[in-house]
Amino acid sequence: MSIQVWTYILVGLTFSLYIGIALWAKAASTKDFFVAGGDVSPLANGMATAADWMSAASFMGMAGIISFSGRDGSVYLMGWTGGYVLLALLLAPYLRKFGKFTVPDFIGDRYYSKNGRILAVVCAIFISFTYVAGQMRGVGVVFSRFLDVDIELGVIIGMIIVFFYAVLGGMKGITYTQVAQYCVLIFAFMVPAIFVSLMMTGNPIPQLGFGSDLVSEPGVSLLDKLDGLSTELGFAAYTSGQKPMIDVFFITAALMVGTAGLPHVIVRFFTVPKVKDARTSAGYALILIAILYTTAPAISAFARTNLLQSVSNVEYANVPQWFTNWESIKLIKFDDKNNDGKIQYVADAAQNELTIDKDIMVLANPEIAKLPNWVIALVGAGALAAALSTAAGLLLVISTSVAHDLFKKSIKPDIDEKRELLIARIAAGVAVVIAGYFGINPPGFVAQVVAFAFGLAASTFFPAIIMGIFSKRMNKEGALSGIVVGLLFTVAYIVYFKFINPELNTAENWWFGISPEGIGTLGMIVNFVTAGLVSNFTQAPPKDVVDLVEDIRKP
Repeated sequence: MSIQVWTYILVGLTFSLYIGIALWAKAASTKDFFVAGGDVSPLANGMATAADWMSAASFMGMAGIISFSGRDGSVYLMGWTGGYVLLALLLAPYLRKFGKFTVPDFIGDRYYSKNGRILAVVCAIFISFTYVAGQMRGVGVVFSRFLDVDIELGVIIGMIIVFFYAVLGGMKGITYTQVAQYCVLIFAFMVPAIFVSLMMTGNPIPQLGFGSDLVSEPGVSLLDKLDGLSTELGFAAYTSGQKPMIDVFFITAALMVGTAGLPHVIVRFFTVPKVKDARTSAGYALILIAILYTTAPAISAFARTNLLQSVSNVEYANVPQWFTNWESIKLIKFDDKNNDGKIQYVADAAQNELTIDKDIMVLANPEIAKLPNWVIALVGAGALAAALSTAAGLLLVISTSVAHDLFKKSIKPDIDEKRELLIARIAAGVAVVIAGYFGINPPGFVAQVVAFAFGLAASTFFPAIIMGIFSKRMNKEGALSGIVVGLLFTVAYIVYFKFINPELNTAENWWFGISPEGIGTLGMIVNFVTAGLVSNFTQAPPKDVVDLVEDIRKP
């Protein structure tokens, strides 16, 4: 059967499964809608957290960046993995003990401020929309290639599916759907990795194949071969680093602390019955996440090696079928600058004739390696599972922030549960439409867009949550001032270099050599400094808040 037929079968089966689960787990109360009833088992929550966490950026964007950036791309591996450890150790148990539904709930109660709650709602919505744009972009890429539809139509199809199970099932529906999506995405990621590792190195374990010798060239390691292919074409050696070390540090740190401040991940720890379960589910999630994250560098190297060998100096008339497939949806572009009919894929921008979208590397890898059609289609289904699971979690954060934190806690406290649930569903529906717009008109490629969301989370939520847990002296004036200054600083820097003056977006023009992807770390520092200064010159928090902080920190 063709790739398209296999894709229709696999995507149809997985989507039917997701919708069936959503119908089975339909939310009947606000507690079901916001925190899945609070009785999810640690293993199920660990799987759902892993799926929520491993978005399109993890599944396809991260390996794509590593494929093109080599060692420099490891900042995403280190930052996202380290960030989850930080979240599991420093935040999850304490926030679960606090016992509220959302991050704005924590900010509002810990800093005894309605304005603080509203500010946190604004930040949560802003971060979530930035993040969800990357997910919808990923959905569009997958649909456009494997189902032979326009990216715009692919995004709309994804919107309809997410709308159905996010709006109907709420957190309860999303949680059990994400358990299924984790199984789909991890199977889809690992099967081609094992196939390609066996073909190229003879080793069925991709993590070991990554450092093994090639079957086709005994005595030559995969990475040595890749370094040689890269330098022949004028690119830097794959295993060398080109980024300034300060930028590597700041991007890694921004991704780490941004992870710990992401509202859609934090809310998962409110769905388990006890604080102990929050710790246990965080451990399960870390193990499940590590399976994909330790495999991504191997897939990146396999894909890059096969890519360079299959397109460099090849007659355009004789390009392989996978090239034509991706070129037809404009994610690969060939411009024959010297009119010789051959593809010149080189580092020199003036001579280079090939433009490749970074997001396609994981999806195209099985095609490049000539794997069976069912494996190629399976990867598409896995990418959709990764993108949709995270998109659903983000959309729930938006709807919860609007219904629970804005209406219930700030605007109309006497609203009944039925109307609160209705507002949450309406908010989720509106959020789906806005997310679809950003998916059709994204401000960058998937992992880059997501990196901005992490920077925003790092510069806003992380300091406020950390100081809220570990500082009894931190008051509302300090925390809220820090959030505002951190947010404005980070957004201004990103907007200036990415949208106002993109031609100046080079290391020579960055402050202290820090790129827009890493500026969230500096925004976090600005937040901490601002909060500390302001809190020292303003009134200490009330005694009941100090007692609350002490209680949160007790085992």
